[in-house]
Amino acid sequence: MEEIMKAIRLMEQQKHDEAVIQLETALETADEEEMFTIAEIYQQWGYVKEAAEILEILRQSYPGESELNIMLADLYIEVENDEQAIELLNEVKTDDEAYVQSLVQLADLYQAQGLFEVAEQKLLEAKQLEPNEMIIDFALGELYFSIGDHLKSINYYERVLPESTVVADISVGLRLAEAHAASGGYEEAINYYRDAEPEDPDTLFKYGLAAHQIDRNDIAIHVWEQVIELDMYYHTAYYYLAEAYDKEEMTKEALNAAKKGLTVDEYNAQLYFLAGKLAHKLGEDDESEQYLRQSIALDPDYKEAILFLVEMFKSNDSHEAIIDLLQEVNRTETTDALYEWELARAYYENESFKDALKHYDLAYNTLKQDSDFLKEYAYFLIEEGRKEKAIQIFESYLLLQPLDTETEAYVDRLKETHTSE
Repeated sequence: MEEIMKAIRLMEQQKHDEAVIQLETALETADEEEMFTIAEIYQQWGYVKEAAEILEILRQSYPGESELNIMLADLYIEVENDEQAIELLNEVKTDDEAYVQSLVQLADLYQAQGLFEVAEQKLLEAKQLEPNEMIIDFALGELYFSIGDHLKSINYYERVLPESTVVADISVGLRLAEAHAASGGYEEAINYYRDAEPEDPDTLFKYGLAAHQIDRNDIAIHVWEQVIELDMYYHTAYYYLAEAYDKEEMTKEALNAAKKGLTVDEYNAQLYFLAGKLAHKLGEDDESEQYLRQSIALDPDYKEAILFLVEMFKSNDSHEAIIDLLQEVNRTETTDALYEWELARAYYENESFKDALKHYDLAYNTLKQDSDFLKEYAYFLIEEGRKEKAIQIFESYLLLQPLDTETEAYVDRLKETHTSE
């Protein structure tokens, strides 16, 4: 044993090579107990292969020794030799005191392989044998959490929490927070997040999301501000922070948050769109237009941003701007029937009736089931003197809106005058 102690002292002195040589020397004359100790030391030092070789030798002398099987299985797991580890653990007999431990390890291995039902069976068997063992409850919680069965995971984590707040470097409180949030229990999630006092940006961000879900924007704002303090490049936080401010009618603060976000995430079309909406809300339409155009430049398919800008132009009677915008969008080969409808309206307001008709016709190919469009299109056709086609469109409209008796009466009169012409 003195030779082994020399090796340990050398390692403590950072003399790694000399320590390993000394341990090899000690192994040459070691008895079985000393061999086991040397294997443990090798494992601690990270010499997995050397530790496994010694334990395999010892297993030949003690083939039924469960401690050797479990220790050796751990080593095989470290080198990702799961099949060998499973074989060793399955050798542990049901009447062995280490049987429950082997079940837990087997469950962990099967879970890692995606064999969740087998893992569950092993853990439930272990639970039957040791109903009060905290580590089994934790393992069941982890299993159910990993497969998205959050209500079951909550049940087991809640059994663990009174005994231990942290297991295997995992915060049980934070697991409960995430599990409650994932199952819609946002109030409970907030309580667990608050009690756990998270400090890393990812967890704080999730805390904010849980609060945001139940309109606790005061909490969401506080924690998302913390996220940005901890990591100014946490891009997603800026968007959500701006949204939370906006919900609290703190529009200036919301726009400032969006602007800060754009300094670190300059290609975020969503954030430009949000900044555009916020600027518009503050009456800054020139600034709003800049943000919205940048959003559309980054994502020509961003329909919501395009239509928002169209509505803004409409409110300012900028029909020519609508035409220019939508023609530019169409040049990117981004087509949509709503764009054609808006172009038709803009051309109509500009008294370019021929162009308006062209775009109403184009929109009609897709919007045949949109009653609002059909009604507007039909009235436009009347103005253009196209009564016969207008009647057809009105009839299609009335099939969708049979209770519109006023329009029905108008169409009846239209038919009468049309037939008498």
